[in-house]
Amino acid sequence: MKQDYPNNKSLVGTLSFTPPRTIVLIGLMGAGKTSIGKRLAKRLDLPFHDSDHEVEIAAGCPIKEILETYGEEAFFSGEYRVIGRLLDQPTHVLATGGGSFMTEKTREKIKEKAISVWLKADLETLVTRVSRRSDRPFLTDGNQRETLEQLIEERYPYYETCDVAVDTFDEPTAATVERVIVALTEYIRVHYPHQYILKSVEG
Repeated sequence: MKQDYPNNKSLVGTLSFTPPRTIVLIGLMGAGKTSIGKRLAKRLDLPFHDSDHEVEIAAGCPIKEILETYGEEAFFSGEYRVIGRLLDQPTHVLATGGGSFMTEKTREKIKEKAISVWLKADLETLVTRVSRRSDRPFLTDGNQRETLEQLIEERYPYYETCDVAVDTFDEPTAATVERVIVALTEYIRVHYPHQYILKSVEG
């Protein structure tokens, strides 16, 4: 069962842990998975990977081109293979595509080998963020708000099965990273007590 955690900046300077598994960030486009993931990896002194980027490297072309040429089924199949390969690597922080957790076998692989963190964003935050970019492969046509509302309805019930949920807002990345660290520390303290209080994460 996932755990929800409030913002508690006062704790961050005293929290310590060694991640026992790869930390996988889950969320819709605009939730901040890549920017938060990079900052989190730096704070934890871990490598960072982005599954969308790795899929493009493996395919030799952009995701938009993969979708247009081969379709969604082929894309998600390739994404599953890429994520599986990444989860076999040493512990790191992994940002995933918004739809990856919707594929059952990918979801089960993440549950088996990683700690999943849902970056939970409300509709207004997502609309504000995605409006700043024009390269979202699943959000190029139609009304962005309506599309995001539909994705929230479809995907959030699956995201709710993540190990940890952390609210993310249209705010400085560092603020969200601190809440993620608080959440992970508590989760690891409860579920992996031997990994707790071993490594400083003070920024």
